[in-house]
Amino acid sequence: IGFFWLHERAWERLRFGREEVQPVVVWLTGLPASGKSTLSQWVSDALRRKGFKVEQLDGEMVRRLFPQTGFTRPERDEHVRRLGFLASKLEQQGVCVVAATVSPYADSRAFVRSVCRNFLEVHVATPVAECERRDPKGLYAQARREEIRNFTGVDDPYEAPLSPEVRVDPGTMTIEQAGTQILAAVQERMRSRPGPNDRSGDVAQTR
Repeated sequence: IGFFWLHERAWERLRFGREEVQPVVVWLTGLPASGKSTLSQWVSDALRRKGFKVEQLDGEMVRRLFPQTGFTRPERDEHVRRLGFLASKLEQQGVCVVAATVSPYADSRAFVRSVCRNFLEVHVATPVAECERRDPKGLYAQARREEIRNFTGVDDPYEAPLSPEVRVDPGTMTIEQAGTQILAAVQERMRSRPGPNDRSGDVAQTR
C-alpha cells in the first residue's frame, strides 16, 4: 500500500511524457435559430465523453436569471459581457466552457476574447432565410409583423465575425459534421499554449 501511495504521488508530479491541456472557451455566435444551442450540446457531450470538465452556458438561460435585461444595444452589450466574464472565471478554474449566444456585435465579442485566455470563436453561419424557415418559436414572423422590436436579423444588425477560428453552416452540413469540425479545433487549442488576451480571430467592426 505504501509503495502504491508513493507511486501515485510521484506520478502526479511527473510531467515528462504527459500532455498538458489548456481549458478552452468555445464561443458560438450566430443569428437566432441558427443551431447554436444544438451544436453547443453536441460539443459539450463530446468533451465530457473524453473526460474533460465542461460547463455549458446559454444566452437565454442567463437572460432568465436577469429578466430585466432588454434588447437595446447597451443592454445586449451588458448581457454578452456578463456571460463572457462568467466564462473567463470558469476557464480560470480549469473548466472548458461552451457558450451559445447570438452576441451580435463585434465589439462585445472582442471584450469576451480579451478576458479569456484560450478563446475559440465559432461562427454558426446559417443564412437568415434558413434560420427563419426553421424558427421553432416563430420569432422572425413576429418581428416581421413588428410585434417585437430589436430582433437580430430583422430590424437589428448582426455583425458577423470577420475571421473566426471556426465557421460552420448547419444549413449545408449535418450537426455531426459541424460538431466534429468544432471539436477538432477545440482539441488543437487545448494542446496549444496561448498567451493572455490572445486577440487573433474576431476583429471589431464599426457601425
